[in-house]
Amino acid sequence: MEHILRLRGLLWALLIGAACFRGAPAYAGDITLSGLLDTRAALAPGAGEAEAFSFGLEEYANLRLLTDIGDYMTVRAAFNLIAAAGTPARAADAVSAGGGGGSSLVSTGYVGGENYVAAMELERLYCQIDVAAANLEAGLMRLAFGYGQVFSPSDYLNPRNPLMPDARLRGILGVSGSFYPPIPDCFLLSRLTDARIQVFAAAPRNPLNSSGKGFLFGLLGEQHWETWSVQGMYHYEAPDGGSRYGVHRIGMSAKVDLVLGVTFDALYQYNHEEKTAVEGLSASVSADYSFYEGKCYVIGAYLFSGQDSSTSRGAAPSGFANRHYGYAMFQYSFTDYTRASIQFLASFEDLSCTPVIGVEHEVFQGLTVSLTCQAPLDRDLFTGSGERGELGPVPPGAGGGVYALFTLKARLRF
Repeated sequence: MEHILRLRGLLWALLIGAACFRGAPAYAGDITLSGLLDTRAALAPGAGEAEAFSFGLEEYANLRLLTDIGDYMTVRAAFNLIAAAGTPARAADAVSAGGGGGSSLVSTGYVGGENYVAAMELERLYCQIDVAAANLEAGLMRLAFGYGQVFSPSDYLNPRNPLMPDARLRGILGVSGSFYPPIPDCFLLSRLTDARIQVFAAAPRNPLNSSGKGFLFGLLGEQHWETWSVQGMYHYEAPDGGSRYGVHRIGMSAKVDLVLGVTFDALYQYNHEEKTAVEGLSASVSADYSFYEGKCYVIGAYLFSGQDSSTSRGAAPSGFANRHYGYAMFQYSFTDYTRASIQFLASFEDLSCTPVIGVEHEVFQGLTVSLTCQAPLDRDLFTGSGERGELGPVPPGAGGGVYALFTLKARLRF
């Protein structure tokens, strides 16, 4: 309960601070509030040791605050508010119990009670200073790397999962500075649009670490042309318990937009103590194309997911357990307000996949209703051989799972 009281106190402090900004017109502009509200209901037939059927209800809001202070400074904040029952509530309870603290929802940020559990999470809280050719950001913010549309190995701080496209990616606590060098007006560089150099530092993954072990430092360079862009980066993670000499990461990403939109993204992480070899490499490539006057859209992607268990930020930068993955998606827009899609995520090593079928309709501006169905598949489902797959109904090492997941969601943007 103490943890929740602190979060509530933080929210009140920020709201009071926002009110103070509004009361100081000489320094701060108006407060801008935006966000989204999701109402979600899910139903799933259970697999393995799971219940025959399970349901989930969730009300989720992401609230964003922004205010300008003077001509150069902006303060941004974002909060997640959640109320859940059924499967989401049980998942939070299971995470808590697995952490060794017993079945205490409070340790996961949730407060239990009759009918529902609730949580509040601070997602972003940082200030941004912009001058002519540079900007500085400090606080709890999102640091994104690479151009990958489906998979993005170089964005390893919080990898995306194509099966959860709506997931809010957590930020990091750190500081970042970006510089935009002037481009000479000469023949060879006349087609350049802009260049950027970024330096940053981030706190260790373990928030209780006060020794500086695992601190992250990085340098990034980026250049855009008319039809393609290139980004390169180097990151160093200070030594900690899993790395005596620290971890080095080199990343590269490129995108080109001609007839096809093609992206390439790669990350190599090296641990001197473990003598990391090919398992330190992760790379992805994707291509997308739209046709039939933009009504049809297709995208395909491949991921090689390296695994380096010695790094302090996870066994694989992609968040997946196997090495080779493929993804494909086809979307058709019936009107400007209604569209349908089918997508597949497959693991080539264990021959498992998860197809997802979805329909989405914009009722009016700001309100969208969608219905999706996921159906995990693997060899055991059809042959009974016991060969479970990572993307199948019951992943290896899990006691239960689902044969399908039906989700109905209404999203309101404001």
